[in-house]
Amino acid sequence: MLDLIRTEDLTLAREGRTLLTGAALNLRRGERLAIVGPNGAGKTTLLRALIGLERPVAGKITLFGQPCTREAAFRAARPRIGFLFQESDDQLFCPTVLEDVAFGPLNIGLGPAAAEARAQETLAALGLEALADRAVHRLSGGEKRLVCLAGLLAMRPEVLLLDEPTNGVDAENGARMRAALAGFAGAMILVSHDDGFVADLATRAMVLRDGRLDPAAIHSHPHLHAHAHIHAAGAGHGPADQSQPSSPHHR
Repeated sequence: MLDLIRTEDLTLAREGRTLLTGAALNLRRGERLAIVGPNGAGKTTLLRALIGLERPVAGKITLFGQPCTREAAFRAARPRIGFLFQESDDQLFCPTVLEDVAFGPLNIGLGPAAAEARAQETLAALGLEALADRAVHRLSGGEKRLVCLAGLLAMRPEVLLLDEPTNGVDAENGARMRAALAGFAGAMILVSHDDGFVADLATRAMVLRDGRLDPAAIHSHPHLHAHAHIHAAGAGHGPADQSQPSSPHHR
């Protein structure tokens, strides 16, 4: 089966500090890969590198079977990948919700009427149709996250890269986000410190720590309630590919 995303011997640095060395990662159709690790480990930099927003020090990135060594190759792949930024305000830039969600479809060649219809359909699927005419700067934090997600889904991507998708999201909007992502037919890589969110969605996990990207296992430990944890493989908690069954558009 063809890997949608593949890295080989990837080394990343930021501001002169090496974050990741010799990393191998692959994502196949239908997979939901969680990448976890401490703050500052380089998880966001890794996601950005996968779509060419950060350039590796060494190694190889292949998207949809095509090696990406130049900006032109990344540019060709980006319409197929939705990237949810960690900060919603970095992603929202149109005056109204409907205009923002319609921007991506317009940018890939849909006419104005078709792009607006696509945006309306996507908002309705997320239960956000009432926000269509709302100014984006008047949205709550949770609403902004969902509108950003709507902008990605309106592009019909094959892969989502999600950087801390539940940041600032309240319970009601969090439930909408979980439902939307559970119903997403494509593959995804999600970076999150929200163990419950990861346990709900991820089919496998990797941990980025101390410059290494290693397989991890997702476990649910019974207490008075089920409490999800992620453990690095080889730590005495079972095989690396053990996972909890599932229940990051860059424009």
